[in-house]
Amino acid sequence: MNDDNSPFLRAATADDAPALVGLIRELAEFEQLTHLVVVTADSLAHQLFGPRPAAEAVVVEHAGAIVGFALFFTNFSTFLGRPGLYLEDLYVQPAYRGQGLGRRLLRHLGSLAVERGCGRFEWSVLDWNANAIRFYQGMGADVMPDWRICRVTGDALKRLAQP
Repeated sequence: MNDDNSPFLRAATADDAPALVGLIRELAEFEQLTHLVVVTADSLAHQLFGPRPAAEAVVVEHAGAIVGFALFFTNFSTFLGRPGLYLEDLYVQPAYRGQGLGRRLLRHLGSLAVERGCGRFEWSVLDWNANAIRFYQGMGADVMPDWRICRVTGDALKRLAQP
């Protein structure tokens, strides 16, 4: 807990899963992708805190409420021969933006990447999100114009998995 009632960062716990799902839905609404959201508090808790966690999360807490989060996982660079940290989502509620919370989340994850011996810290940004692109570039990130994300989901993934 924080004595001065200012927002603070902490590792997410299983009890945070419902709040995280709420923030994920807010993020999806902002990105105009609500039609893709199927996550539930139970499914998220299982993936973050179950027997084989697939990812981790850090939350921003203020006055007992979760107002922001960063969800991330370990990946690997064959070129570097080292693990990396991949930021899947970063979100701070609009009422809490402009207070440096996004910057604090990124710095926190950057320090985790260094502590863990990672060779990279990476994430994606939508090409129309100019504010986020400027913010990330201001934090020292290079936006990689030559790389595109490839994704296979749903029925296409099932077809790909067929022998």
